[in-house]
Amino acid sequence: MTSIGEYQRRAVLEHNSICSKLKILLLVVSTNLLAILLFSCTSLDSRWSSRTQTADLQRRLAMTSSLLQTLLAEVGRARGDTATAADGVGGSRDELPEELKLAVGPHKMPLGFTSNLGTDELYPALGSACFNFQEELVEYMSYEVGKECPVDDVFAQRLMLKGCEPLPRRRCHPKSPKGYVEPVPFPASLWTIPPDTSITWDAYTCKNYTCLVNRRKEKRSYDCKDCFDLNGREKVRWLHDDGGLAYGIDAVLGTKPPGTIRIGLDIGGGTGTFAARMRERNVTIVTSSMNFDGPFNSFIASRGLVPMHVSVAHRLPFFDGTLDIVHSMHVLSNWIPDAVLEFALYDIYRVLRPGGLFWLDHFFCAGTQLNSTYAPMLGRVGFNKLRWTAGRKLDRGMEKDEWYLSALLEKPMT
Repeated sequence: MTSIGEYQRRAVLEHNSICSKLKILLLVVSTNLLAILLFSCTSLDSRWSSRTQTADLQRRLAMTSSLLQTLLAEVGRARGDTATAADGVGGSRDELPEELKLAVGPHKMPLGFTSNLGTDELYPALGSACFNFQEELVEYMSYEVGKECPVDDVFAQRLMLKGCEPLPRRRCHPKSPKGYVEPVPFPASLWTIPPDTSITWDAYTCKNYTCLVNRRKEKRSYDCKDCFDLNGREKVRWLHDDGGLAYGIDAVLGTKPPGTIRIGLDIGGGTGTFAARMRERNVTIVTSSMNFDGPFNSFIASRGLVPMHVSVAHRLPFFDGTLDIVHSMHVLSNWIPDAVLEFALYDIYRVLRPGGLFWLDHFFCAGTQLNSTYAPMLGRVGFNKLRWTAGRKLDRGMEKDEWYLSALLEKPMT
């Protein structure tokens, strides 16, 4: 048990440490203020010297700001403040429900400080934007521990798409389907519609797979409208190379030595048909997909393939230089803000191994954007061009000036 004297000794040490840091900060701030004064009073001899001094000034100010933020955080911790990043918008951590506080941490490590983490605390992973939507987050974490989770798939996915990704873990059981049967054996599962009892349908407009397959006949717009019809257009996707926008899988694989394309990722892969075609060629593909009014992830899994429920804004959960191929059809397009898209492209570059392939399949944009925005953006990322095909998208008329870009790009070997 710690004595009162020990507490007092620690308090004095913390106080002295803070005072020392305040003195250092005061010295740094004073130095930078003097630099600002000299900068404003000194005539500049040339444009080059102006740029140099401006850059140095910005560096000094940034350093001061960083030191100030760090010191304020330490002062708050020494004073025993309970506020953290988990305080959310306009509230303290103490006001959060106990289950949410438990989910977001931090938690003390049972064995104390660990060099692997560099700390004695563990913060469970949580999307940076989660606390911008604190009411929704509280609702998401409201359930009876150990019992059935609320049926809130749509609500949870909307939180993810707002940037609350990953969501916090929960201590409840997702609803199980009634009458569940074992899946169809592989490889027949690749092209078999699973039984309706394989999933729960609460979150979707359709309540069976027949309804989903028949969506292709409806005039209403749906995400990946005909993807569940495995005997329709899905059956022939990527089998043929037309020499234009539609590249064939075999032609793409033929750009590399046999057997060297082994593992990869399909971003926004619908119901997993790209992964199915690759699996037939002994290539393992992880398919990222969202459940937009349809059980896309469950359907991918039913085919004996690997789904990954992450949005296009999520950092790819793969280590640097590990994938042989990344493919994306339609999803990476001009609906994504330019900055977010460029970060995504650099992330694709990051996870590809040297010589790995990025197959950008039917990227959609306006004609004016292609040369002014997206071609330069892809150039900045640093891929080599193996194939590059641009063509008009004519289904809504010539006057729309809508274009597709298909490209086969390679991460440089060195």
